[in-house]
Amino acid sequence: MSQENTVTQNGEKAGQAPAGQAPARKERTGEVIAARMQKTIVVRVERRVAHPKFKKIIRVHNKFYAHDEKSEAKAGDRVLIRETRPLSKLKRWELVSVLKH
Repeated sequence: MSQENTVTQNGEKAGQAPAGQAPARKERTGEVIAARMQKTIVVRVERRVAHPKFKKIIRVHNKFYAHDEKSEAKAGDRVLIRETRPLSKLKRWELVSVLKH
């Protein structure tokens, strides 16, 4: 069995960043639902997807634990978070900015 590697026009493998650059980190916008921990916030991210069978647009929610170094976000704030290296058992995101208090 031979595995085919997909190569782009630039010569890099598909799904990887160009040589010398780190891959783009995911960013999500959501609402802070808890800020009771030290330097940690819980962010609820909502996305709209079509139901696989019925095709109705439904809202799907995910909770992300994010690192908030300065403890600037409070419950109810709209925030922007970015993917980062694992900081603890659950934290893999960091606070980029508070969009709305």
